[in-house]
Amino acid sequence: MVSVITLLITAYLSFNYGEQILRERANDLLIGESTARGNTIRLLFESQIDQNQILANESMIKILVNELNQTPENEFDKVRESKLGEFLTQIQAFQTRIGFSMGFEDVKIIGANGKVFFSLSKLTDNNFLHDPLFQKGLKKSTIDFEPTNTGKKMIIVSPIFVPDSKKDDEPIGVIISRMRTESLDSILVDRSGLGETGEVYIVSDGFLMLSESRFIDSVIFKQKVDTIPVQKCFREGKEFVGFYPDYRKIPIYGSSYCANDLGFVLLAEIEEAETIQPILVLQNRIFQTGLIITAVMTIIAFILSKSMSRPLIKLKNAANQVASGDFHIRTNITTRDEIGELSYAFDSMTEKLQRSLIEIKEKEDVIKQQEDILLQFSDHSEKYCVCMVDIMNSTKITAKLSESETSEFYNIFLNSIAGIVRNFGGIVIKNIGDALLFYFPVMSSEEESVLKKCLDCCLTLGESHDDIAKKLESQKLPVFDYRISSTYGMVRIAKTSTSSINDIFGNTVNRCAKINRIAPANRLIIDEEFYDSTKIFDDYIFKKIDSDVTAPEAGYSGYLVSRKNILDNIKN
Repeated sequence: MVSVITLLITAYLSFNYGEQILRERANDLLIGESTARGNTIRLLFESQIDQNQILANESMIKILVNELNQTPENEFDKVRESKLGEFLTQIQAFQTRIGFSMGFEDVKIIGANGKVFFSLSKLTDNNFLHDPLFQKGLKKSTIDFEPTNTGKKMIIVSPIFVPDSKKDDEPIGVIISRMRTESLDSILVDRSGLGETGEVYIVSDGFLMLSESRFIDSVIFKQKVDTIPVQKCFREGKEFVGFYPDYRKIPIYGSSYCANDLGFVLLAEIEEAETIQPILVLQNRIFQTGLIITAVMTIIAFILSKSMSRPLIKLKNAANQVASGDFHIRTNITTRDEIGELSYAFDSMTEKLQRSLIEIKEKEDVIKQQEDILLQFSDHSEKYCVCMVDIMNSTKITAKLSESETSEFYNIFLNSIAGIVRNFGGIVIKNIGDALLFYFPVMSSEEESVLKKCLDCCLTLGESHDDIAKKLESQKLPVFDYRISSTYGMVRIAKTSTSSINDIFGNTVNRCAKINRIAPANRLIIDEEFYDSTKIFDDYIFKKIDSDVTAPEAGYSGYLVSRKNILDNIKN
């Protein structure tokens, strides 16, 4: 009887201990998810605000805004039109400096009187004086969201102050930037480790859901979330962990991360039924095991002597270790009786549980490895005009420059070239050392116009040498020459998770780099396939080049290209 009572007490304590462990694991999981993701989102928001503030602190933008604020009304439109290019140059230089991962889609620069001085998108209203975002921006930098047809956009607002402003100075304008939210969404949609009903989402200070729901479609800015943790955050500034009904009125167990200073609260939730299910399973298993062991002990107690107490104690101790999470334990009782059979069943159970845990761990490792894949290659090819601009003797030139001079040297070159490429509709892919790689996608229906656009762009790059030289001389930097090459043909597409611009590779890209080395200074060279597609154009003159690289036996041919009207002027 004492043994039976002891066993029942052990089973009860094991259940209570197991229940406590499972609840603590669920609690730790949700707190960890809400804290980690909440801190990540806070860092993301603060980083976006800081980057937008850096743009607002650009000295040239401050000067332009201050000048337009002081422009008379009858001259405003003319002066603003003349300054648009300078605003655009500053914004493009800023994007190049910080990279394009910030996700800018629109930037508006607004004066203190609410007039729009610059906008990347088309304006429907030139006066933002009464706009809520503009009024917020006059007070401090802030972050907000607005609904779109496909979800939402992030809005960063920052004040602009005069150069050398003091602490209590009034702002002279506001910068409103609209950005994509892929970085934010990637943090929230990852539901690994949250089971079948877990989800993580954020709610605005207007009690509206700002991210997608796992259970309801199209909820952004539509689903009201007036739950306990949301109320605690925005009314008391506190976080909450526990059971409560969610926005669907379903009982859940959740944890919140309160960021009321940034206007959001993050919630990590799992349905109550899923958190209790392991406890119920544990309860049933312990109850069934307890009944079996109790029955066996009761029968054996009347038949066997105290010699049976040792294997029973060993089995009880093993059960305690399993309840504590140690699945390596084995009883190894080999007696040919009920205790021996019970021991064999127990050891089989712990072995299966151990194998199951190992399989789960291996699957988690595979999933983690799959998440680390950053590059995916497409299965199709497209016809592109691939172009490359490469500085001649850059290593020798930059060896004599300081680190800051080298940075300014490449900044002038790359920004000048990239600006011309974009003006012709080209797409800049990346910098390769001191070279810039870009391309023009070619649709069969627009082949002739795109090929001419590509030729005109590359020829304009060569003709812009003197303008670039003047910029370098104004900064007391050495003047250099560069080579321009272009090829036409099929390329393979590579998509990366870190950029919205596709990478390209293949023989067409390789030929472009190959023939670039023999291009004369500030001149354009094209390959055989490009020449065959453009030799019928009347506006250009093509001259074949003989060299080791372009020899027929090497598989390449090169042609120098120039404008016919330029050569006609030289002859006249």
